[in-house]
Amino acid sequence: MGPEIELALKLQSIDKRIVELRREIAALPKHIAVIERQLESHQRRLEADQAALAANDKERRKREAGIKDFEEKVSKLKNQMLEAKTNDQYRAFQHEIGFCEKEISKSEDRILELMEESEPLSANVATAETALGQERKQVEREKEEARRRTAEDEKELADSIQERDETAAGLPAKTLSAYERSRKKYGFPMMAEGTTGKCSACNMLLRPQHFQELKIASEPLLCESCGRLLYYHVTADVEAEANR
Repeated sequence: MGPEIELALKLQSIDKRIVELRREIAALPKHIAVIERQLESHQRRLEADQAALAANDKERRKREAGIKDFEEKVSKLKNQMLEAKTNDQYRAFQHEIGFCEKEISKSEDRILELMEESEPLSANVATAETALGQERKQVEREKEEARRRTAEDEKELADSIQERDETAAGLPAKTLSAYERSRKKYGFPMMAEGTTGKCSACNMLLRPQHFQELKIASEPLLCESCGRLLYYHVTADVEAEANR
């Protein structure tokens, strides 16, 4: 394999790494955005549970205060009932006391319901707060790792671009032009093996004369079908056969 072919293959390897680095640099912020959105979603869910728990506690305290007010009212009504002058006044006090006692009973029932509802809410909030704290730490670790990897990738990318420029400068203009045409038209691979008598990229058979020329060429030749740069790679078996 001639030095020109080796240089073109090196250029292809560098270009592949450049694409990988750019893809990774672009993917890292997207990954961070995804985990941050997940964190925000879990935060909103926690806030909803916290709000429901707060509303539960507020209503329970309101009901408890209401019971206390009704109980005080019942106590006053009973004292006033002792001073009733007529049966109508007595029945009016009884009616008012009965209303207050019904409201007390309704509030007590509702307080029991609220207590039952608060248990799973409290458990959910406690669990979510712990999980969210751990998730925040994990997100921060991943963000820090992403920043570190991005910095490393950007440095490697800059070095690779410089190496690419130096490698490309070592290729003859004709070969480099054909390489760039293949890269823009097809992407990878820009270089294709013709070792088996066909182009490894487009799978088209090579003309016998073209194949013979490829075998002895020190520079890459063009595939007559797809236009990629062809090279001949002598395998270990072929080398062994040739040395017999």
